[in-house]
Amino acid sequence: MACLNFCKTQGFAQEKNRKKKEECTLDRTVDWHGHPASRDKTGSWVAGILILVNQGLATLAFFGVGVNLVLFLTRVLGQDNAEAANNVSKWTGTVYLFSLLGAFLSDSYWGRYKTCAIFQAIFVTGLVSLSLSTYLVLLKPIGCGDKETTCGGHSIFHLALFYVSIYMVALGNGGYQPNIATFGADQFDEEHTKEGHSKIAFFSYFYLALNLGSLFSNTILVYFEDEGMWALGFWASAGSATIGLVLFLCGTPRYRHFTPNGNPLSRFCQVLIAALRKWKVEIMPLGENLYENGGNEPSQNGARKILHTQGFKFLDRAAVITEKDLNNQMEKETHLNNPWRLCSVTQVEEVKCILRLLPIWLCTILYSVVFTQMASLFVEQGAAMKTTIVAFNIPPASMSSFDILSVASFIFIYRRILDPLAARVTKNPMGLTELQRMGIGLIIAIMAMVSAGVVELFRLKYAIKECTKCDSPSSLSIFWQIPQYVLIGASEVFMYVGQLEFFNAQAPDGLKSFGSALCMTSISLGNYVSSLLVTSVMKISTRDNMPGWIPGNLNKGHLDRFYFLLAALTTADLVVYFICAKWYKYTKFEGRSAEDNNNTRQLPELSV
Repeated sequence: MACLNFCKTQGFAQEKNRKKKEECTLDRTVDWHGHPASRDKTGSWVAGILILVNQGLATLAFFGVGVNLVLFLTRVLGQDNAEAANNVSKWTGTVYLFSLLGAFLSDSYWGRYKTCAIFQAIFVTGLVSLSLSTYLVLLKPIGCGDKETTCGGHSIFHLALFYVSIYMVALGNGGYQPNIATFGADQFDEEHTKEGHSKIAFFSYFYLALNLGSLFSNTILVYFEDEGMWALGFWASAGSATIGLVLFLCGTPRYRHFTPNGNPLSRFCQVLIAALRKWKVEIMPLGENLYENGGNEPSQNGARKILHTQGFKFLDRAAVITEKDLNNQMEKETHLNNPWRLCSVTQVEEVKCILRLLPIWLCTILYSVVFTQMASLFVEQGAAMKTTIVAFNIPPASMSSFDILSVASFIFIYRRILDPLAARVTKNPMGLTELQRMGIGLIIAIMAMVSAGVVELFRLKYAIKECTKCDSPSSLSIFWQIPQYVLIGASEVFMYVGQLEFFNAQAPDGLKSFGSALCMTSISLGNYVSSLLVTSVMKISTRDNMPGWIPGNLNKGHLDRFYFLLAALTTADLVVYFICAKWYKYTKFEGRSAEDNNNTRQLPELSV
């Protein structure tokens, strides 16, 4: 009996030691059941790879629709080049505008996992609806939609069904995109040295997965769609999105989660109202009379506190502890304060963070105008060039595969060669900062537009002036577009990967999805600005019965001038960006561990 009791005691001791050895994450993430996340059983590259594959499949599905949409609108719906380019820009802009909705729901109420799952389901529904409407009503007569056979007229109902379908695709993909990037980053504990480095690498691999996912769309699917097999291409996209959703749900037990922080709009309004109420209050030079909720203890949802900064001093008044605040506390005999009258330093710094990010974000919009030409005017330019090799026809939209290959190559070149070299030269172990990389991206974008303009000059030189419907409006080969695609791809590695890292790192913990949504919204506004720019240019350049810079027959226009205009505007934007980047002050967070917190200056709690 004594032996049996001894064995039981030993068993309990071993179980206790096993539980002690189970290390939890330091960033206060939780698992599916709401318990502290185990480092070994959740997150890391197991969950990260699932998310990367999901992103690749979703991107394949999205670009299976988006990359050739301009040709679908011209061949199937009968729109002209300018109208089709504008509609694609508006649709693409709407995709990324919906990212704000997804980010708001994620950060405030649903959390990133639930938001990703719901919007992916909407995405799949939209793709299935698009495939059905294309197969059943739009491709009439059967076999239309290729280069030779035009489709018949469509009723208002059929057009409405088409637009509802593609905007459901826009809603689903837009709401999903900013959250999947942030959710993937959540799987790595930045407080842990090894996982912190993996988190930085994740953003590069995420953008690589995005581009590799579109490679199949830009080659195989584009070829079938260019031959008039639109329904097949759309069904392939729907199947890819469905598989991606299933894989995402399969990883549910493995994911790490952050708890939503509540409505950020109310927190922002509280700071503004509290600051206005105390506009006459004096602020001590070192901020000794500023209030921080909970001292140095991290919040229950794992959000870190933000150290006080000197900029935007007017907002600091919202955190000043006045005699009235102390009296109210004594009367109510509670430690709870009125957030519309007194805000914590962290809450004030959240508003400052966003205000500091806005100028940088605004400077990225014009880059997105350059980027969006790849899905519209680059395709139309390629369609007006020699697209045949022997008897094989090259779909103009498939040229974007050179952009994808460029992205894949430059991610490798940057991570393996340029980054270590920059770290050695600058003596900074992190290499180039995100802001420096974004500036390099703008410079390469200018080079891409100059390259596109020069190619257009030569295309016009070898153009068949009277050609309207011939196979090759110019004898210049479409492969002369390769440099502009390669340069756009290189600029993306510096600009968009840098953007993802920058906004994710600098956004407050309760607004990480919003930080990623800023990247998406930049692309959105870039598309709208592109549409506005094309419309304005056409309105101005078509005066006095002139054909304009971007007419239906590009041989009679001056697309080169539009490209050079974009190069000039981006150069001006680069100058403004340098000024904003020089002015920017990086946000400093308190660590989540006790050791880190002991090294930071304590701010007073509201107490009597």
